[in-house]
Amino acid sequence: MRTDGQRRSNNVEDRGQGRGGGGRGGVPVQALLGLVRILGWKGTLIAGVVLGIGYFFMPASLRSSLFGSGAQSATGGGASACAASPTNTAACDFSSVVLASTEDVWGVELPAGRVPGGRPVPYANPTLVIFTGNVATGGCGNATSAVGPFYCPGDQRLYIDPGFYQVMETELRAPGDFAQAYVIAHEVGHHIQHLIGIPRRMTGESNNQVSVRTELQADCLAGVWGHGARARLEITEADLAEALGAAHAIGDDTLGHDDRREFTHGSAAQRMRWFRRGFDGGDARQCDTFAVAQSAL
Repeated sequence: MRTDGQRRSNNVEDRGQGRGGGGRGGVPVQALLGLVRILGWKGTLIAGVVLGIGYFFMPASLRSSLFGSGAQSATGGGASACAASPTNTAACDFSSVVLASTEDVWGVELPAGRVPGGRPVPYANPTLVIFTGNVATGGCGNATSAVGPFYCPGDQRLYIDPGFYQVMETELRAPGDFAQAYVIAHEVGHHIQHLIGIPRRMTGESNNQVSVRTELQADCLAGVWGHGARARLEITEADLAEALGAAHAIGDDTLGHDDRREFTHGSAAQRMRWFRRGFDGGDARQCDTFAVAQSAL
């Protein structure tokens, strides 16, 4: 994957180190460290994936207690997160390149109506917020690095602690720059869903089943981005293997869930299949996970 010479996005905020204690409901960093000690990184990441990316389907009362009041201001903390270390600096620059490429792809696809539902929609660029420790969002309350990368529809921002890339490599065993790019593209996929509107309920289905549909669609949309950016970023088959490895690593079954009724993001096989569907076809209209039977997901 080639990043040198590529456009960097202007829609990036460096929030720095969150100070904590700045609003109701935030989870302090000490709580994250406690989770790591009790559950290990794998258990903590399971909680993070469920809480962070599954925000759409979380009951309001639980959302408030975990993330804090949605009325909290979107203010940052202390020193620059991106300048905290050479590793963070590189991660921030890389993330800016990926975000720019998603802007280029979706800025064409949405107005052309090449999205689920086929309705032309103007593309509003999301903002990527880079933070360490904890952060106050403009629509989803407070959160910490424990929830992993997430999208907040309330302020149309993506949030990521650059340290998550290291977690992917060492704890999830999902190394590689395109694996990291997949994470950002997946969160941008949730932004696409926010812009086009997706069902929040399906007749006869549980919240978890609807959540799986939502997450698999975001995977497929991430694949469509990869298809559109393939030539520009010189994405290779080895890069594709990295993304598929990441999709496998964060499948519900890989993360330790045995009961499919508990799945909120889909199995490893499902996540890989839907990402590949978007990547191979390059047509987001084929990402309508809400138009197929559960057995076909």
